[in-house]
Amino acid sequence: MKYSDEPDGYRCDRWQPTASAWAYLQGTLTTPPDSAAAYATIDRARAQVHAVPGAHALVGGDTAVSLDVNRASAHDNKLLLPLILAVVLVILAILLRALVAPLILTATVVLSFAAALGVSAFFFNHVFGFGGADSSFPLLVYVFLVALGIDYNIFLMTRVREEAHRRDTRHGAIVGLAATGGVITSAGFVLAGTFAVLATIPSTFSTELGFAVAFGVLLDTIVVRSVLVTALNLDVGRWMWWPSKLAHTPDPAPAELSHERAAALTGG
Repeated sequence: MKYSDEPDGYRCDRWQPTASAWAYLQGTLTTPPDSAAAYATIDRARAQVHAVPGAHALVGGDTAVSLDVNRASAHDNKLLLPLILAVVLVILAILLRALVAPLILTATVVLSFAAALGVSAFFFNHVFGFGGADSSFPLLVYVFLVALGIDYNIFLMTRVREEAHRRDTRHGAIVGLAATGGVITSAGFVLAGTFAVLATIPSTFSTELGFAVAFGVLLDTIVVRSVLVTALNLDVGRWMWWPSKLAHTPDPAPAELSHERAAALTGG
């Protein structure tokens, strides 16, 4: 049996009966197999064959598998991304004994991930000339960058909290950065170099994953952790630790901090 059905996006090539009374029908898509039109054709074909009573019909093939994998990945992203973020938020809240600081730190992690993903997409599309990315790529990059970003957050903010107990949050932010900034940045360079090795593997997926994670780690350690988080500590001040007792410790005025910094630089 052979017929053409161009409007529906596929052409039937062969029908073959089997000994078990099952039928095998092979069709060829008339649209690119990885296009939205091809996925729509698979959905239409499934809707038609599933409507046959008692047929127990299945629609398979590379395009159907790709469609199912993409939908499963989309479902995992919607479920796992917020779930991971919620677990991270709870851990930070327990460790720092506060609510505001964990919310701000979690937001910086999400911002770092989004920036890394956006820059990576630009390079993949306009510099490297890659045709696309694996459907599991965003989730893997998210897991790596969130895990590493939270590690650096914990390392920095626990020291800031210790110093805030001794004096106040704004002094704690400066001392905490001075004490941990070099270690965090050094660790970031080592990890970025490690993940960058993946880009040498002759695989598009490995190259994309290595580039995205390496760039995200460098962005997180050099910009987010060293600049953004410290700036937020200085701006928000004692309210970072709300509702703990540290939120009631008065902050020094910015002019006082500037005066102390100038005196330290001049030795006066």
